[in-house]
Amino acid sequence: MLKLEPKLDIPAVTALLRRAFPDADHAAMPQVTDLSPGRLHMVSPYRSGLLRPGGVISGPTLMGLADHAAYAITLAHIGPQLMAVTSHLTMSFLRGAQPGDIHAEAELLRLGRRLAVCDVRLWSESPERLAAQANVTYAIPG
Repeated sequence: MLKLEPKLDIPAVTALLRRAFPDADHAAMPQVTDLSPGRLHMVSPYRSGLLRPGGVISGPTLMGLADHAAYAITLAHIGPQLMAVTSHLTMSFLRGAQPGDIHAEAELLRLGRRLAVCDVRLWSESPERLAAQANVTYAIPG
């Protein structure tokens, strides 16, 4: 089992993400609500602009949240290295995400010197009704 300890707490991760995305609408940005060794929970507030035809949350929105959660958990565990970048993202859409706040539960599967591999599960109704699951790898600058 992976032994991890976050280097940053929730307020530090939040401040770092705001620094990384200074032009973003911070009220609409996903918020880290829980952080523990190797795990992070994030919630993206619902707004009608996230919907696609058919009344479900769009795939690009879910992919963006998965990437955002993977970035946040990586930074929480490596510290303020803003140049960590996505090197791989695979997404499986499991069911339509109903309108509502979107939750992302990220888990670090591996944290090495050069790569962080994360599993991210997304839902809007309940964690028992996953809307999507992603495997995200971040390249860590040397």
